[in-house]
Amino acid sequence: MPLIVFEAGQMKPEVKAELIRRLTEVSVQVTGIPKELFFVAVHELPDTDIAVGGDTVAEIKARLAV
Repeated sequence: MPLIVFEAGQMKPEVKAELIRRLTEVSVQVTGIPKELFFVAVHELPDTDIAVGGDTVAEIKARLAV
């Protein structure tokens, strides 16, 4: 059974649900494997545990007031 692992920052529940749906949908289209056989694991990381260019996502969001 195929496993899709997606690591990202924290997401709203509706965004995560849509991501899972679309990852599964595209994988079925590409492979022809039935959707019932796909596992999808979403690992959400805190903004303090992800960095870009030496700054954490939390710091970047604070600077951008996001």
